[in-house]
Amino acid sequence: QRFADERDWQPFHTPRNLMLALTGEVGELAEIFQWLTDDEAARLADDPARYTHLQEEIADVLLYLVRLASVMQVDLNQAVADKLVKNAIKYPAP
Repeated sequence: QRFADERDWQPFHTPRNLMLALTGEVGELAEIFQWLTDDEAARLADDPARYTHLQEEIADVLLYLVRLASVMQVDLNQAVADKLVKNAIKYPAP
């Protein structure tokens, strides 16, 4: 919140804009994996430049998701806890 406040980004951080930005960042993350085999994707950490890029894109996705949750007043910790309970019921462990 402070980061956005310091830059006066509130007028631009509407739920719609944040969702579109998040979608774009997920697309950039997907591009890293596009055309890789599963084995190549699993070895991304072997290439420092590509791994740094991966980390940056994952961070971008997380930052936009957290910002969207903040703007929408969603308690992420509670939402995740609630969803895990629902998933445990829907997908019980063997």
